[in-house]
Amino acid sequence: MSRPISDSVILVTGASAGIGLTICRRLAPTGCRLILAARSADKLQQVAEELRAAGCDAIVIPTDVGNPDSVRKLAESAREQAGRVDVLINNAGIECFADLDSLSENSIQQTIATNLTGAILLTRHVLPIMREQRSGHIINMASTAGKHGPAFGAVYGATKAGLIAFTQALRGELKGTGIEASAVCPGFATDGGIYDEIVRATGRRTPLHLGGTTAAAVARAVESLILRPRPEVILNFPWLRPVFVLREAFPWLGEKLILSATRRFLRQASRPRSDS
Repeated sequence: MSRPISDSVILVTGASAGIGLTICRRLAPTGCRLILAARSADKLQQVAEELRAAGCDAIVIPTDVGNPDSVRKLAESAREQAGRVDVLINNAGIECFADLDSLSENSIQQTIATNLTGAILLTRHVLPIMREQRSGHIINMASTAGKHGPAFGAVYGATKAGLIAFTQALRGELKGTGIEASAVCPGFATDGGIYDEIVRATGRRTPLHLGGTTAAAVARAVESLILRPRPEVILNFPWLRPVFVLREAFPWLGEKLILSATRRFLRQASRPRSDS
């Protein structure tokens, strides 16, 4: 990146909890300036106090990324209060695991607005700031669900696949401008991810062969990307990239392997109430 991380302004959505909070805690000791965005003003203030105690300058901007007007105001406030945005981390997201025909239209629209549309709109509003700086980095929190749409997670997978394609398109569009774009694709993340909510609701953990990652590993990967931008990072153990490559080369066989490893668990995860 063109500026040292200690001198950077980093905007993080979904910063009040989960992976977003873990990312902020990871970045705080670097001396960067953090702009914290999430819906709960009270939670953001608590996070800001914690980060300031760690020596980080933290700005709080309550935001609903599913609301276009709120997203626009976030970008405007970031410019007014910080003067620049060096890194945008589009992290805010909600899970949506259920049979598609059991989802309400509102749930579908809210998931798309939060996970995908909000990230696209916020990037749209922040890009002029980065163009003026002739530098910047957009990091989109996608998922392995975006690499192969998960059974019982059609809407969630669609939003994450959209983020991956959005990142790829941005990289081509912004080549030569000094602005980078990266996608982070975690598996089920413990210690702060959506996965923890599924475990609490169902009492079930992912099978060993499906694996996952941790919020701490995601935060380390984000810091690494800020220091050395790359197109995409997949975070999961066991490693899934060879499976995705196999799926592309042999679609039927790849799908069969992925479904054999994931479908039963995801069916259970999509029905927490009936199985509890």
